[in-house]
Amino acid sequence: MQQQQGTTVLVVEDSPMFRRMLSDMLQGLGYTRVLEAFSGQAALELLAEQKPDLVCLDLTLPDISGYEVCEFIRSSPGLRDVPVLMISARTQTMDRAQAEEAGASGYLIKPFTPEELRQQVDRVMAARPRKEA
Repeated sequence: MQQQQGTTVLVVEDSPMFRRMLSDMLQGLGYTRVLEAFSGQAALELLAEQKPDLVCLDLTLPDISGYEVCEFIRSSPGLRDVPVLMISARTQTMDRAQAEEAGASGYLIKPFTPEELRQQVDRVMAARPRKEA
């Protein structure tokens, strides 16, 4: 595992079971700091306090859509470089296009395997801008 130690991932998912499963998968990939939010509003409140290194964002949330949360991240100066991996059961090309338009770095369709998650996470993390040392 390269730089996962000390990397913070925010998981935004309204289903408690799926949120736990996703957090467990990420921890299995070596991401030791996993924050969880059950709604778009809870995610925005967390994002106001800290900057995660990655956001895994469900598209369908009970209050604010994943698209809106992603647009908020992209329009916030301190957050705009944070990779956003959209996760959804929606398989339509239009949904993926709308996620890209909102600024998503990647799109993962439920259900997925731990390996598919790892590939997507590696891809979006590799594409993010490098931090100045």
